[in-house]
Amino acid sequence: MPISAAFPRHIRMGGGALNDLGAVIDALHVQRPLVVTDPYLTSSGGAHRVMGLLSEAGKAAALFDRTVADPTTASLEAGVQALIEHRADCVVGFGGGSPIDTAKALGVLALQPGPMRRFKAPSSYAGPALPIIAIPTTAGSGSEATQFAVISDSETNEKMLCPGPSFLPIAAIVDFELTMTMPARLTADTGVDALTHAVEAYVSRRANSISDGLALSAITLIATHLKRAYRDGADVEARAGMMAAATQAGMAFSNSSVALVHGMSRPIGAHFHVAHGLSNAMLFPAVTAFSVSGAPGRYADCARAYGVADSSTSDQIAAGSLVDALGALCADLDVPTPRAYGIDSAAWQSLIPLMARQAVASGSPANNPLIPEPADIEALYARVYG
Repeated sequence: MPISAAFPRHIRMGGGALNDLGAVIDALHVQRPLVVTDPYLTSSGGAHRVMGLLSEAGKAAALFDRTVADPTTASLEAGVQALIEHRADCVVGFGGGSPIDTAKALGVLALQPGPMRRFKAPSSYAGPALPIIAIPTTAGSGSEATQFAVISDSETNEKMLCPGPSFLPIAAIVDFELTMTMPARLTADTGVDALTHAVEAYVSRRANSISDGLALSAITLIATHLKRAYRDGADVEARAGMMAAATQAGMAFSNSSVALVHGMSRPIGAHFHVAHGLSNAMLFPAVTAFSVSGAPGRYADCARAYGVADSSTSDQIAAGSLVDALGALCADLDVPTPRAYGIDSAAWQSLIPLMARQAVASGSPANNPLIPEPADIEALYARVYG
């Protein structure tokens, strides 16, 4: 059966790649970009640097910096208005996963009527949208290279996965120098997010020969560089390695899929406002332990890429070594349990049935090597609470 894959048309990667923004915009033949970012990147000067590069390239750019962490349908309304007022012909997402996901959603809503829930999985949107240029400032989400946006429905509190080629950026500028000031906690959470993307892309029931190579490469890079970047944010080699890994992992899962960890992670973010990478990390070791029996050979390959097994190690032992390594990694990165994070036990327990239903409805658990029953998901939520 033929494999179908999709990637950004233009990718500029490496230190100083941001300086190529003008050339990338010129190649796309657009003139009126709307830069979508957050208040921090405006106050720190990053957004003004982007605006300056666009001005130097002769573009009539406007700035929208009111994105929020874990964007909601309500938070998109002002962005849509900004698009209309500026008469934008493209959208530049500058920031972490949340500004880039906001930019993706705005690119679609600019040419299509809402509500945003029209575009949630299992639908896949391939219709008209403004071109999106993505410039990540964190090494984790891989959103710059994926055909997905994650938006929470303000009315239902559901964290929606919105897939389709129209959400794929036409260009990505991946400059690790933009990550050099990331604090340790954000470095850890986004780094584990990237590792989750890579592992789930590789073990997914929708994995293929294109996604496999990208996923294994990302796993090796993360094993080599994540703890170094966490311990020393000024480690240039580690920052470059993590940025490359995040984009590779994004490409991998965009052309394969994520699985049970992500299906369970989104409801935690929606109900308890936990950052996406951190909620993945809370779940990753336990969900992997549950899943390994569904594809021990695939998990063993991940263990070998991670460096905790070799070709002489049996698949069963290697897969177990990966589970142990993920637990050790989360301990080294000080990943809290939901209890330690401060989530109320009664609130957690009361929402487990709803979170399990929302996880199943997202479709991601159906891609898992071992497909869980709702009761299995509820038990995993109870187990990881701490």
